[in-house]
Amino acid sequence: MTIDVSAFGRRTSAGSTGLIAALVVAAAVAAPLRAALAEDAPPVDKMRAKIGAFAEKAIAQQGGSRMVFKVDAGALRERTVNDLRDDVYRIVHDGRVPFSGLAIRDGGVEVKIAEPKDRDRVLAKLTAAKDYPPIPGSPVTVADAGNGQIRLTPTDAAFAAYLRDLVDRSMTMIDQRLYDIDIKPAGVLPDGTDRIRLVLPGVADPDRVAALFAKKVRVSFRMVDISTSSQDALKDSLPAGSEVLYGFKDNTPWLVLKESLLEGDDLSDAAPGYDSRTHDPIVNFRFNARGQRRFAHATEDNVGKPFAIVLDDKVLSAPIIREPITGGQGKISGNFTVQEASSVASKLVAAALPGRLTLVEQRVVEPSGASR
Repeated sequence: MTIDVSAFGRRTSAGSTGLIAALVVAAAVAAPLRAALAEDAPPVDKMRAKIGAFAEKAIAQQGGSRMVFKVDAGALRERTVNDLRDDVYRIVHDGRVPFSGLAIRDGGVEVKIAEPKDRDRVLAKLTAAKDYPPIPGSPVTVADAGNGQIRLTPTDAAFAAYLRDLVDRSMTMIDQRLYDIDIKPAGVLPDGTDRIRLVLPGVADPDRVAALFAKKVRVSFRMVDISTSSQDALKDSLPAGSEVLYGFKDNTPWLVLKESLLEGDDLSDAAPGYDSRTHDPIVNFRFNARGQRRFAHATEDNVGKPFAIVLDDKVLSAPIIREPITGGQGKISGNFTVQEASSVASKLVAAALPGRLTLVEQRVVEPSGASR
């Protein structure tokens, strides 16, 4: 398995595209979902609405379950402010701008930049429009915090865009994870600004679905312990601070340090894709600003050594660091099938999402439409 620095685009919902495409032909659009099928709606939204309509029709005929999950808007706001602080640090650090007092206070970020020309240059980068998610105007407001400090706060429009993106990413992740446990078709639709509605025809045990999302996916990036082989460690005794984990595909034992260099909340996104050279299925991932900085430092300090990408105590990959990785993006390849790449990507997304999904409604529906 290998990991490479490689640019990749936004999600295409590839993990659920096959399921969606298979159902689009047979789907009939229910009246409550027609608004989602407007001409200017994104293709994935249109397909999702058709799947939802098909699931509504199926649940009326055969029964099933309805569930509503709530995304963690509070954790998202905290993550947004943390990311803003990290963006400020990256800009002043990379631009060699003298600064002091960088800190998070009362839901905003404060920093002191003495030189007006430096301050203008930093603010120009922070207030520039972002490509994704689309935000009308500047993503941050700028105010005087006193004592020469400036205060930066995410705008309401920016937070609303981040919340829509969180709901969208959560729905894509839910789609794939339901598919992984053979629940299909499943209607996965937005329900208000921060909720997601699941329509699950034929599912009479919604607790199984609830349990799937109650447990947080664990992702970590750790150094491989090269002080001894994993076979010797299993036969004799484990070095202090290390443990043996097994490969995701081949069950190969790996001796890895327990201490993590980075974890799931250092990721910002992941998506399945294809290697441009071999055309094999891969998993693309991207770090957030903090993760990018931490990963750059970790790889700079450990050139020539192997590190492990661990998903729920299984080693996805254990490449050797050939050079410092500073771009903040990468790809994992390892003889994945298309389904495995989509499944792994969905779990990385689950680990990267701020906070947890909270179950707020759950009902079992009889074929007649009555619930219990």
